Amino acid sequence: MLYSRIKSQAMHSNNTLPDPEVPEKAKRRSFTAAYKQRILEEADNCIEPGQVGELLRREGLYSSHLTTWRRQRQTGGLAGLSAQKRGSKKDEAAAEVARLQRENERAQRAPGRQLEQAELIIAAQKKLAQALEALTESNESS
Repeated sequence: MLYSRIKSQAMHSNNTLPDPEVPEKAKRRSFTAAYKQRILEEADNCIEPGQVGELLRREGLYSSHLTTWRRQRQTGGLAGLSAQKRGSKKDEAAAEVARLQRENERAQRAPGRQLEQAELIIAAQKKLAQALEALTESNESS
């Protein structure tokens, strides 16, 4: 029905038909806090049956928008209606604690490695000294 209405309008206005292709990726709509506030005030002023539905159709909105925006208005007024970042909230303190724990573990492992390397070097030097001593004793006895 909508397509036939657009087609008849296009025929009468001598315009070409709109491109029926769907964009590759739809863009998420975003609404300003002032727009949300204006729509909520209009919706609150609707007293007759069907006025809210008319408002929603005119603005291209869903009833869930009104529900969400009313909840945001209750929790934070106009500031509550402003856009919020999506996704999980990052706890900076926890991230800092985790970073410091990793750094601490790395620092504790490093001296252990150095100690092991030093012990290996000392053991090798002892064996070399014993081998040289045995070699010199065998040369002296011969």
